[in-house]
Amino acid sequence: MMADATAYVPTAEDFEFLEGRDITTDKNFASMSYWKGVAIHFLRNRRAMAGLVIVGAIVVLAIFGPILSPYGYRDIVSYVDEAGKEVVAKGISPQLGLGGDGPFADKMFLFGTDALGRDLWTRTWQGARVSLLIAFVTIFIDMIIGMSYGLISGYFGGAVDNIMQRIVEIANSIPRLVIVSVLAIFMPKGIGLVIVALLLTEWIGMSKIARAEMLRIKEQEYVLASRTLGAHSMHIIFTQILPNTIGPIITQMMFSIPTAIFTEAFLSFVGVGIMLPQCSIGSLIESGFNNITTLPYQILAPIVVLALQMLGFNFIGDGFREALAPKLEDM
Repeated sequence: MMADATAYVPTAEDFEFLEGRDITTDKNFASMSYWKGVAIHFLRNRRAMAGLVIVGAIVVLAIFGPILSPYGYRDIVSYVDEAGKEVVAKGISPQLGLGGDGPFADKMFLFGTDALGRDLWTRTWQGARVSLLIAFVTIFIDMIIGMSYGLISGYFGGAVDNIMQRIVEIANSIPRLVIVSVLAIFMPKGIGLVIVALLLTEWIGMSKIARAEMLRIKEQEYVLASRTLGAHSMHIIFTQILPNTIGPIITQMMFSIPTAIFTEAFLSFVGVGIMLPQCSIGSLIESGFNNITTLPYQILAPIVVLALQMLGFNFIGDGFREALAPKLEDM
C-alpha cells in the first residue's frame, strides 16, 4: 500500500498576474438582455422600419389630417351665387386651389370632392381614424381574451384542455359571414356590429399561440419549483409564465391588426359596417366603387390608404417575428 501523501495547499506565491495581455470581455454582449437584443434586431430590419414609418405617417395623418382641412367630414362644400342659388362642389377632381376658372377654382381639394360635395381629404383621414380605432380596440380585447383562454387551457391540460379546445374548433368552424349575418339580424348596422363581429372571431388565433407557448413552458424547472412551493395556479400562469409568452403574442397581434382593418373595410363595403354619414375606409371604397365610371378618382385615396395600412402592419409583424427568433447569420 502507498503511504498517505500530505495534502498540498496552494499559496499566494503559486500565482502571478499576467501583465501585458489583452484579456477583455465583450461588455455589450454580456450586459445585453433578451428584450434589448430583440429591439436591436428589430431596428436593424429595414422592412420593419419601413413599416413603422408607413404606419406612423398614417396614424399622424389620421389624427391631424381632418384638422388641417377647413371642412368637416359631414360638411357639404357650397356657396350661394349672385342669383341666390346654392352651388354645391359635386365631383370636383383633386386640385390645389391655385386659382383659375370655375367658382371653386380657389379652393384646395387634395383628394377632390365626392358626389355630394364633401371634401375627400377630410373623409379619407376620418375614415382611417375610425378603421384604426376599431382595429386597435378589438385586437387589444381579443388579445386579453385569447391569451387568457389559451394559457388556462394549456396549463391545466387533460379534460379541461379537451373541452376548451373543442369549443375553439366549433367557433373556428363557423364562417365569419354567417356570424355577421346573424348579428345583422339582432343588431343595428354600424360600429357596434363590426366590433362584436371582430371580437367573436379574432381571439381564436391568439388563444392557439398562447396555448402552444404554455405547453412549451409549463414543464420547465421554475414552474415546477413554484408548484412545489404551493403557488396558486393563476399566479403561476399570469405572473411567471405570461411574461415569457408575450413576444409571440405581440407578433400575432401585429398580424391581426391588418386582418381586422380589412374585415372592417369588407363589412362596410357590403353595407353592414359603418353607415353614412359616418365614414370608414370600407365605406369610402364602397362609395367610390359606385361612382367609378363617372368619378374614378374617388376610389384611389381610400384604396391606397388601406393597402399602406396592411403593408405597414405586415412589415412590422415580420420584423417582430424575425427579431424574436433571429437567424444564425443575423446574430
